[in-house]
Amino acid sequence: MSGSVRARRQPSPPGKPALSGPRFPHFRHDHLDADQRREAASKGLRPGRKAHAFGGLNLAPAEWRLLVVILIVAGFVRLFRISQPNSVVFDEVHFGKFASRYIKSSYFVDVHPPLAKLLITLAGWLSGYDGNFDFKDIAKVYENVPYVSMRMVPALMGIATVPLAYLTLRALDCRVTTALLASLFITFENGLITQSRHILLDSPLVFFTALTTFSWTAFCNEDHYEPFTESWWAWLTMTGLSLGAVVSCKWVGLFTIATIGLGTLKQLWTLLGDLRVPARLWIKHFVARAICLILIPVIFYMSMFGIHFLILSNSGDGDGFMSSEFQHTLRGRGMADTFVDVAVGSEITIRHVNTQGGYLHSHPHSYPGGSKQQQITLYPHRDSNNEWRIVNATGEGDPYTSWMDEDISYIPNGARVKIRHIQTDKSLHSHDVRPPVSDVDFQNEVSGYGIPGYAGDANDDWIVEIYKGDKRDKESSKRLRTLRTQFRLRHAMTGCYLFSHKVKLPDWAYEQQEVTCNKQAVLANSLWYVETSQHPKFPADAPKVNYKLPGFFAKFWELQKVMWATNAGLTDRHTYDSRPDAWPRLRRGINFWVKDHRQIYLLGNPIIWWLSTAAVFTYAAIRGCLVLRAQRGYRDFDSTKVVKYDALCGFLFVGWALHYLPFYLMGRQLFLHHYFPALYFAILLSCSVFDLVTSTLRPRIRLQIAAVLLVVAIWNYTYFSPLAYGLPWTKAKCSKARWLKTWDFSCNDFHDDVSSDFAG
Repeated sequence: MSGSVRARRQPSPPGKPALSGPRFPHFRHDHLDADQRREAASKGLRPGRKAHAFGGLNLAPAEWRLLVVILIVAGFVRLFRISQPNSVVFDEVHFGKFASRYIKSSYFVDVHPPLAKLLITLAGWLSGYDGNFDFKDIAKVYENVPYVSMRMVPALMGIATVPLAYLTLRALDCRVTTALLASLFITFENGLITQSRHILLDSPLVFFTALTTFSWTAFCNEDHYEPFTESWWAWLTMTGLSLGAVVSCKWVGLFTIATIGLGTLKQLWTLLGDLRVPARLWIKHFVARAICLILIPVIFYMSMFGIHFLILSNSGDGDGFMSSEFQHTLRGRGMADTFVDVAVGSEITIRHVNTQGGYLHSHPHSYPGGSKQQQITLYPHRDSNNEWRIVNATGEGDPYTSWMDEDISYIPNGARVKIRHIQTDKSLHSHDVRPPVSDVDFQNEVSGYGIPGYAGDANDDWIVEIYKGDKRDKESSKRLRTLRTQFRLRHAMTGCYLFSHKVKLPDWAYEQQEVTCNKQAVLANSLWYVETSQHPKFPADAPKVNYKLPGFFAKFWELQKVMWATNAGLTDRHTYDSRPDAWPRLRRGINFWVKDHRQIYLLGNPIIWWLSTAAVFTYAAIRGCLVLRAQRGYRDFDSTKVVKYDALCGFLFVGWALHYLPFYLMGRQLFLHHYFPALYFAILLSCSVFDLVTSTLRPRIRLQIAAVLLVVAIWNYTYFSPLAYGLPWTKAKCSKARWLKTWDFSCNDFHDDVSSDFAG
């Protein structure tokens, strides 16, 4: 045979599958020659295990029985005395109130998406809650509220998180002992217990974070085995639905999306570098992931807001956050068509363009200081005290009556006008007097001044400055037109502009928004528009106008912007807020509830918390050393063991980092519970490190070490359980439990002797 010709080896004959793991795991590909293997790779088939279970979960029957036992333990720990306390705890003030709003269909605005709140509301509604409890104060006793049913939603999700931790580590190819340790760490973590026993959102958030992590892990196993099978699509779709659910609970779910997104990019990048994978197949992988991991979560997220809008159909206390157009989609806020023109003598209502568009308002109450003249405010609701009459300030005679004898004349740009409050006959007035709250030199007070029959003075005069009109209505940029013209009102004598901002007046003004005359006015806060216009001389068939009601997408996008702005505005300090650097060290907790010499204080299980933090930094240090060693020529990554644990721990480390580090960029209020999704990844990482460290030990030794860790964790759980459950405790035991000076639970609220709690 010629030396230039290479003889091809004959294909291997069919036979029984080899006991050693085949290169391509599906039994149909056990005996392939080189060309056939190349063809299999072009179809996306990859090397893997011979035996493959759904999602890569090769669980023995005994493990399922073990999971049942774990669930029973988790259920007891989470549901123990869940009816106590029988009063409002911490943020039940907010989320219980939102459930009432849902049941009453009364519109509200919250900084969090609606899914978790909807689930809690559903539990209350199914239990007969009528929405009449106000959830006004912490420690207020519940009356006619199925609060136990509502608390069961986060509690059950907290219970369900426990087996997800077990299944995730088993899907990541960790040992049974490791998975058991992780699930019991989650079970006895005091912070997660406390958070899951009340009407709060973090337990659903952590549950969907765990579900997403598990689904993604199972999908990766399917993708490694054989892509585009039914189970492959099932796990990829489940991952997308879980992503939609986690971000629909809280925007912290965006960090979960980032975690899965990085994993997806890594997969696609690896496929792109595999020359055996043709471009068409790569595009198929890309499109499948785009549909399931982008489109499905987006549809799910938007659907939750569709339900939100469908339920909240009535006007409520959240109206003021939304635009006028949005408000008029709510029942009770609709407006009849109004005249498009504004003429001298028109009866008008004036709205602020910015700060959620309150109405220019006055009422028969005076400022307690300053000029002591009638108050002018911004008021968010419709009221007869929002009605004004606009007249010409340059005419002869009494401007408030002379218009009746004149022909209709409109209000052009630059017109000098007077504006009188119809209910009290007071003119919109300003002078060189400081406002009651914004007491600075460049701000003047705005007041209601005058008496019936008095034509007023020059301090009642304002110059109309049109800022812009509607592009579809050319006249609206030349003269005032209802809803279509945005304008400023410049005070004729002092040159300041009518202005309002998000500053509330004190109780004497019913906490309505301050209105001033500002010499350095920000444009956005000095723009106004006319909402309604009536004039007795307009014919009935004169042109009229109304709001153009937004559709779903416009309402959805507006609410996202309002939620973002409101969330960013939560910058005031709170007694129990904390910064991200304190969370991994468990520097302080949150006082949830104090009553009857008992206390609920959110504090993690110290041993679990600190072990997880140590694992995070241990992995980071070891990974850094491996990188340095690789740079010096060491071939550590040739070891399959190193590669396995690096991939496993690296995934969990990235999950921890992406759920933790972004909080350093936030200036808003932050609390310990914001760390819980990152804590979940840290606990799994700590158990993965345990799996690595004990990988060379005999199973019995490994189990004994896990038992010691678990005993210490359960002891910590028991020691701090009075703070988790609101149980009787003594001042002495409380003081001993304050291991760190920064743990600020109040020991003085406890009795000296536990027997005092049961006296009488």
